[in-house]
Amino acid sequence: MLVEFNDLENLFHITEPWYVHDCIFNESQKKLDVYLKVYKEALLSCPNCGAGHQPIYDIADYDRTWRHLNFLEYPCYIHAEHPRTDCKKCGKKQRVEIPWAIKPRAGFTKLFDAWIMKLVKDMPMNAVSRLVGEHDTRLWRILHHYVDHALAVQDLSQVTKINTDETSSKRGHNYITIFVDSEKKNVIHVAKGKDAETWRACKEKLEAHGGRVQNVTEVCMDMSAAFIKGASDYFPDASITFDKFHVIQEANRAVDSVRRNERNRCADLKNTRYIWLKNEKNLTKKQKETLDKLKDSELDTAKAYRMRLCLQEIYKYPAQIAPAVLEDWIQWGLRCRLAPMVDLAKTLKKHYGGVVRWFQSQLNNGILEGINSLFQAAKRKARGYRSDKNIIAMVYLLAGKLDFAQK
Repeated sequence: MLVEFNDLENLFHITEPWYVHDCIFNESQKKLDVYLKVYKEALLSCPNCGAGHQPIYDIADYDRTWRHLNFLEYPCYIHAEHPRTDCKKCGKKQRVEIPWAIKPRAGFTKLFDAWIMKLVKDMPMNAVSRLVGEHDTRLWRILHHYVDHALAVQDLSQVTKINTDETSSKRGHNYITIFVDSEKKNVIHVAKGKDAETWRACKEKLEAHGGRVQNVTEVCMDMSAAFIKGASDYFPDASITFDKFHVIQEANRAVDSVRRNERNRCADLKNTRYIWLKNEKNLTKKQKETLDKLKDSELDTAKAYRMRLCLQEIYKYPAQIAPAVLEDWIQWGLRCRLAPMVDLAKTLKKHYGGVVRWFQSQLNNGILEGINSLFQAAKRKARGYRSDKNIIAMVYLLAGKLDFAQK
């Protein structure tokens, strides 16, 4: 549809009773100022009681300014008269709500907000700040407003299975714990730290948004003592599955520990760390040649590597026999005389129930690994988010599947 040049209201998305009175391009400041007036005879809804068709009592003359979408490459600012109604029903005289902006937040139109929300999904906030010419503190306020609003109306009534994992939020021992709905695959809660109290916070969040602890039948996590305590204390009816990727990760750590213990007396192990930790299909040709030469040798590292492969294969067994095969592996590990593998076997024996639960629940933290990759990539680009509040807001933005539409 063609827009007539004199149809400026549609061009700037302005609705009655406001109309464009004037547009002034400031050449020195490189910006466009749009001035709106109100039809004096207009009847408006009372902002206090909602009664319609109320007359205008008075008008504040251009007392507010909002940054709008750019006009061409130039920043555009809306200046508007602000009427007050004289409600015959409730007797209140009150300024009406502005349709192009959100009442609690001054300074930006809804369309400008939407532009920022789109940009920050793909760009660091400091880069967005440079692009639009606004201080990033003001832009963070936009993000927090929409994230907080979306979280306030989040419906968690259907949550029955939860995956969780921690990830580093910044340098040092600073972590956040992310909780995900296993079925919808969206973030339902993010908590600071990685202790048992993060589960209490998740429980409170769940119950505040229509969920019930009794409905949560499965939780998936690593073998952290704090996580086990938190899940047991706050979700006592849920069966615990220990994520198979974390189990194999523990096995890799054990293999690497055996290699470190042996490398000083075996020159063949020099520069072979990643050969033992990767799956064969991910090795380079040269790495594959080295592995083929060493994997069937009498080296302790080769023995530990073969044990890791056998443990990994157990996850391909049918659920009916896999638990028994794992028991055999644990006994093998306890007798193998390789201290790191013995420790691994003891860990699996201690947490046997949660490890074999995978064969019924089939839960794993693959979705969390994907979310963590997204977040860590965004964090690297941003070179830090300054505060945990900003970090948590970004996790919700990237993986919360939140509804950012205003109600």
